[in-house]
Amino acid sequence: MMKRFKDLSEKEIVAVAIANEEEDGRIYGEFADALRESYPATAEMFEEMRVEEAGHRDRLLALFRQRFGDHIPPIRREDVRGFLSRRPVWMMRPLGVKVARRQAEIMEMEASRFYMRAATMAADAPTRELLNMLADEERKHTRAAGEYEEKHLTEKAKSDESESHKRLYLLQIVQPGLLGLIDGSISTLAPLFAAAFATQNSWKAFLVGLAASIGAGISMGFAESQSDDGSLTGRGSPWIRGAATGFMTMAGGIGHTLPFLISDFHIATIIAVIVVVIELGAISYIRYRYMDTPFWQAAFLGGVGGLLVFLTGWLIGSS
Repeated sequence: MMKRFKDLSEKEIVAVAIANEEEDGRIYGEFADALRESYPATAEMFEEMRVEEAGHRDRLLALFRQRFGDHIPPIRREDVRGFLSRRPVWMMRPLGVKVARRQAEIMEMEASRFYMRAATMAADAPTRELLNMLADEERKHTRAAGEYEEKHLTEKAKSDESESHKRLYLLQIVQPGLLGLIDGSISTLAPLFAAAFATQNSWKAFLVGLAASIGAGISMGFAESQSDDGSLTGRGSPWIRGAATGFMTMAGGIGHTLPFLISDFHIATIIAVIVVVIELGAISYIRYRYMDTPFWQAAFLGGVGGLLVFLTGWLIGSS
């Protein structure tokens, strides 16, 4: 069972910090190895960040041994509510330099938030001082990375406020909204078209599609709101994210349900299929635009998934 951040002891907080620094250091090392051939300067930046993370870990280890002894509790970020789930982009080959930069910025932002919150919970003065110092260093990483990109990647650097807004928009709205749109557009296909082909009645198919869309929206909304309280990740209010996920889930399902308000069953079905194709295209574009997924890869995966679910509904409804 996951623990709430506020329920962690100081010993557990330092143990989580040690595990985080070890994991982040390994990730930066992977970024450096993946980018060294094509982007040697950027790879050197990640290598320097890896060394700094190792230094943070060593300082935390020394503090832990001084205060609590040699046994470190086996608690990691995955055991604590509030941390952002990470996509394993460091395993991708070839690794895009923008993907690595974006992931690093999110990691540094999360680390800074973690240390700031952890410092407020530390009663021991040396521990609090170290945590505040690490929070400052993580913030410097983010600023230094932006300056490095402007200088060496020949791209115009955006202001800190603009970048912060973009990251928060991605975390708070785009990601949960895309999750809901995918689920609503695909998961409701089977019950909708099964009812349509089974009854050959537009109105009954509409009622089934409406119920499936609203039910899926409520379920996905509550699931997202309970997945992360946003205290460490900066993803904002869980209820706002839940509302975005729930609304987009419902919208994804209702989009291809509305055509069944047309009384002619065959015309309604044709229009519904066209709407499904448009929805899958929109999902592919959003994944390409915001999630760094190649467009044709996103289109292929979405198309195959949608087709399989549609065929499931058609086969069951026609049987």
